[in-house]
Amino acid sequence: MLEGCPETSTGEVAYPIEVDYDYDRLEPGFLDGRGDGGLDRWASLLPPLHAPGLGEGRTPLVPIGRDVYIKDESQNPTWSHKDRLNRCAASAAVGAGARGIAVSSSGNHGASAAAYAARAGLDCIVLTATDTPPAVLEFMGAYGAHVFAAPDHARRPLLRAIVEHTGFHPVSSTTVTHTGHPFGVEGYKTIAYEIAADIGAPAAVYMPTGYGELLFGVWKGFTELHRLGLTDRVPELVACEPAAAGPLTAAIEQGLPAARVQPGPSDAYAITCAVGGYRATLAATSAGRSMRVSDKQMRAAQDQLRRQGLWVELSAAAGLAGLNAGAAPGGPVVCISTSSGFKDRPAGPRPGGATEDTWEGLQQRLVQAGVI
Repeated sequence: MLEGCPETSTGEVAYPIEVDYDYDRLEPGFLDGRGDGGLDRWASLLPPLHAPGLGEGRTPLVPIGRDVYIKDESQNPTWSHKDRLNRCAASAAVGAGARGIAVSSSGNHGASAAAYAARAGLDCIVLTATDTPPAVLEFMGAYGAHVFAAPDHARRPLLRAIVEHTGFHPVSSTTVTHTGHPFGVEGYKTIAYEIAADIGAPAAVYMPTGYGELLFGVWKGFTELHRLGLTDRVPELVACEPAAAGPLTAAIEQGLPAARVQPGPSDAYAITCAVGGYRATLAATSAGRSMRVSDKQMRAAQDQLRRQGLWVELSAAAGLAGLNAGAAPGGPVVCISTSSGFKDRPAGPRPGGATEDTWEGLQQRLVQAGVI
């Protein structure tokens, strides 16, 4: 299930598995706000929620101008949108009987996975970048996760080795192009549900885009609501990628299901990705478009949000940067801001630390830590 479709995937492209539902069984009043807090409100259109939640979701829509709203995902328990994904992904790990979860992350995903693993009573191994900000390293470790730095080229092979040798459940992609967790991405649908419950279907939604999991989840959520007759349209969805990378834009320009690029320097490290995935391409070509934004444009948007009382990391400002870069569509527009500003990389030198790029070295440290 986590390796992509065994029939359609190739050595160049991994096609993800997608969750389907019996939509005819959905009871009336889906958008009426019934149910417990967090994602439990939307449980009838989510995979089984075996893991306990932390009150994720129900983030505010903050108006910052005429018909412009910020969906502030920093109000989630670990201050990012990843909490929606990890409630569902940790539930899959619990349902599978795994002893722990493993994740490769530069920050938000790792911290969130660590929190939801702790909440579910699972161990957690986080492989992070060698230049992850010290505050984010401390944040990931605060939940008891075992955090290891590794060079970018080594993280996917190491994650595969961890899964193979420990039986931990992976909650990030191990495939040649990005697939992501089939249950985890379903959590992002709830952003669409919440927006629709608050203001209906907007004219457009702009969002930061790296691998494109958020883009796909929001697209699927609005597509479901329209299919069920709960909204009158699917909004235009605009994927906003760093100009230093942009694998989704490259895939669309080249007519590919997914593409690889060589990233340049960017401070928007959370969304500067070398590889894209088919999910993102499907969403962008079905109901929207993709665009690149520069660090300068993101910094201007970050400053704009700061003046509105919203402190966000640079990557989280990409959606507003995309809106500012072109003519706004008529009607309400939502820009998704994905995470808190404390996750930005600080200026100046960073403390060094031991890194791992082989399974043997990492295995020794895991044994020393008592993980395996």
